Amino acid sequence: MRTISPEELKEWLDGGNGPPRLIDIREPWEFAICKIAGSENIPIEELPARAGELDRDRDTVFICHHGMRSQEAASWLETRGFSRTLNLNGGVDAWAQSVDPDMQQY
Repeated sequence: MRTISPEELKEWLDGGNGPPRLIDIREPWEFAICKIAGSENIPIEELPARAGELDRDRDTVFICHHGMRSQEAASWLETRGFSRTLNLNGGVDAWAQSVDPDMQQY
């Protein structure tokens, strides 16, 4: 499983060339506080039942608060044949600190 820094993700999203799918695996209450624009919320406990909604052939970045739960989610999917998973290193916390300082934090 690959990791991506907040700065690299921002550059990728701004590039406009086939942006990745952004899956935020935090709880809905966390997602309601802050999120990266364009991300979708699939709570980690729902991931096994909803894995069929994901495209194995599309780059997908997994996001959580600090990068631990999303690493677990991306690794779990990788063992099931999803080879294009990435983990946002540091999660939305790192995103807020280095890319979007106006983002609400918790």
